Amino acid sequence: MKIQHIFFDLDNTLWDHRKNAYLTIKDLFEKEEITLKYDIDFEEFHSVYHDINERLWEQIRDGEIDKEYLRKHRFYDTFKHFRIDDLELSMFFEEHFLDKILNYNHLVESTEYILDYLKSKNYILHIISNGFQEVTERKCILSKIDHYFNTITSADSVGIRKPNPEIFEYSLGLSKAKKEESILIGDDWIADVVGAQNFGIDVIFFDVFNENPKQENLKVIKHLLQIKEYL
Repeated sequence: MKIQHIFFDLDNTLWDHRKNAYLTIKDLFEKEEITLKYDIDFEEFHSVYHDINERLWEQIRDGEIDKEYLRKHRFYDTFKHFRIDDLELSMFFEEHFLDKILNYNHLVESTEYILDYLKSKNYILHIISNGFQEVTERKCILSKIDHYFNTITSADSVGIRKPNPEIFEYSLGLSKAKKEESILIGDDWIADVVGAQNFGIDVIFFDVFNENPKQENLKVIKHLLQIKEYL
């Protein structure tokens, strides 16, 4: 069976969440004069935030916490690390972060080129994301890549996150795709690779952090342009 349907993860696979989040938090940090008020260095603050946020997203993925918990804690726990126990300040950051991140819409390098290439070869493209529904759709629209995709599935709309097979089942149902005609491309080892393999569809691992997994016959790319080697 020939591959016809390509399912992309969104954040950090196509939409550069790391870069957009960094710029948004830097903006808020400077506007609120955090360095001046609390003598905290931004790079250090962002590094602590990044680690806390990654861990919370892993907990969401694993079903240990919900998105309300994440939204309450990612900035609160970061400020607390610097001995600032201020829920009001952290919620101000959270609310403005979600609002303002969509002002930045940097894409991962070569995103549009590779989407054009895949479209030209008549592949049918889809998004399957663990992000929040309303944000996922707006990210695609504001970064002007929404027109590439036939379907956009986000975890919120199903109430289930990758690697749970049910979200893949839902997304394939929505797109009327068969497993053997489908492939997923994503950067999260557990959500994307383990999730797709357990569900029974082919996968390309976008190895952004050079994790270099030792799995036989695994399709791995370090740059989006390398998709052309497989599709």
